Amino acid sequence: MGSKTRPHWQYLIVFHLLQTCITVLSDASDIEKLITFKSSLNNPEALANWEPNVAPCNLDKEIWTGIICRKDGSVSGLRLENMGLNGSIDMDILSELPSIRTLSFANNSFSGPIPDVSKIGLLRGIYLSNNNFSGVIRDDIFAGMSGMRRVKLQNNKFTGRIPGSLTKLSILVDLQMQDNEFQGEIPDFEQKGLKVNFANNRLSGRIPSGLRNQDPSSFAGNNVCGPPVTTKCKISNKKHTRRTLIIAIIGVLAIIFLVLLVLHKRKTPKNDYINHQTMKLNRNNPYKTSKKELQMQSDEEENRKRTQNSGNIQFVRSDRERFELQDLLRASAEVLGGGSFGSTYKAVLLGGQAVVVKRFREMNNVRKEEFYVHMTRLGRFSHPNLLPLVAFHYKKDEKLLITDFAENGSLASHLHVKRKPNEPGLDWPTRLKIIKGVTQGLAYLYKELPHLSLPHGHLKSSNVLLDKAFNPLLADYALSPVVSKRHAQEFMVAYKSPEFTYHNQTTNKTDVWCLGILILEILTGKFPANYLKQGKGGSSDLETWVNSVVREEWTDEVFDKDMKVKKNSEGEMLKLLKIGMYCCEWNVDRRWGLTMAVAKIRELTEKGGEDEYSSCTSDGDAYSSKGTTDDDFSFSKSVIDSKP
Repeated sequence: MGSKTRPHWQYLIVFHLLQTCITVLSDASDIEKLITFKSSLNNPEALANWEPNVAPCNLDKEIWTGIICRKDGSVSGLRLENMGLNGSIDMDILSELPSIRTLSFANNSFSGPIPDVSKIGLLRGIYLSNNNFSGVIRDDIFAGMSGMRRVKLQNNKFTGRIPGSLTKLSILVDLQMQDNEFQGEIPDFEQKGLKVNFANNRLSGRIPSGLRNQDPSSFAGNNVCGPPVTTKCKISNKKHTRRTLIIAIIGVLAIIFLVLLVLHKRKTPKNDYINHQTMKLNRNNPYKTSKKELQMQSDEEENRKRTQNSGNIQFVRSDRERFELQDLLRASAEVLGGGSFGSTYKAVLLGGQAVVVKRFREMNNVRKEEFYVHMTRLGRFSHPNLLPLVAFHYKKDEKLLITDFAENGSLASHLHVKRKPNEPGLDWPTRLKIIKGVTQGLAYLYKELPHLSLPHGHLKSSNVLLDKAFNPLLADYALSPVVSKRHAQEFMVAYKSPEFTYHNQTTNKTDVWCLGILILEILTGKFPANYLKQGKGGSSDLETWVNSVVREEWTDEVFDKDMKVKKNSEGEMLKLLKIGMYCCEWNVDRRWGLTMAVAKIRELTEKGGEDEYSSCTSDGDAYSSKGTTDDDFSFSKSVIDSKP
């Protein structure tokens, strides 16, 4: 042989050495920053082993005193407690450490204003108790810190009001602010499972309703009143006088209203009079948008319109009991809500049949023939997960669509209604059944409407209705061809997608993006607030929040706390979460198609294997899973980092 070849194992050793050198070099800057931070402290004798030539971590084992390590050897936090430290806490240098999530300086001798924790937006815990910090904490210091779970500031000398930004930390579970000099009223905290302590401050006023379940001792040593403490709140004479005046005014207005109503009934023909007294507003509907949309037009205006070109009701199904427009006008009606298209009513006909009537005013440009053809086509659809279109009524200035009535209302009302204490939300098996039905209904629309880029176009939780057995029924589907373009782009969910926001176009994957956001909403119980904004959607607030939590491996914090979970089902929930993220991928080329999403969702079960998933937390700052592969639960970098 003219030349000798090196054994394969020698190349592996060289590669491993090179990889180790690269790792050391990449960690060198972090070591330098930590040494710089140490120099800002007084009396750092306890940190004597912080040496520049020694790595802080050996994988998840701490080498330096007071360092918290991750499994990959990066520094995830500092626990510098009971060390007699003082001086300044250099938050600027700490903010340059990308993996820092927890900071504890408890039981030391630090003084002065609170460190600016907002410089590390991904912090999950800050512990400053038992020091000499003082001064006012600015109101917005915790703004945007969506991962913050624990804030402990007790036994210092803080003054001023409690920062209002604390109330916006949605996953905050522990807030300790006792033994300070905070003043003013306690802001309204509504986080579920939150434990607070405000004892021994200078707080005053009524304890907000969101904290009534706290231990009374958490408010001792203040001048506060109302539950859970026994001190009752006094009502001032001024407030009492104002209340009496308001009641009197309401009484006078009620009398005037009744007189006008009686006079009006005398003038109105009986056959054209709708019994508005049976109408009531569903105040629990979280999707009502404005008083203008929900306000009923006056009886006189309604009667005038109905006599003009009233026409007939056109039935598109042969398996429903027929009725005339006059029967519908005589029916007792209940306002179910109002949305971006118009008001929705439940009408009970004389024979007892209940139907839902939705009024559309934003279809003015569609021709009568075109409208008839499209509605007749929708009326032929038959699928267990589609709300059947029963009939329609066409007028130039408004259209009525008549559908069946769903006994359990909308998915939105179950996810976002304010519950009574200990009232359970939808459990995991029900939510899984709902999302499976939604995807089957969506797949049917894709099959029946291949010529439309938006077979649904307005897929969101308020348009997923639930029958008596909590089977999902898709509503308001396939309306983009008949809704005015301006109104559709202003309000329909599909037009809030990334591809329309940035490129003014929709694709056959746009409804899949809507499905992905719906999956995240079902799993988290959080409402996608950007749906309420008119015009283009921009970044989805819900998707962004889930991304930030998943990136930090806090997946167990994603799921709705009101969702009852069966044993060994967490693994399947994580799989659905992963599917949702792939469906709402911003890059359309990398986004899953509907066929892939349907196939993956069909494979999900209510429970996984015995060892499929387990998690443990230590003071809320660690997460681990075992018995799974990276392919099962890891999120690809494209899903997390693909924002434009």
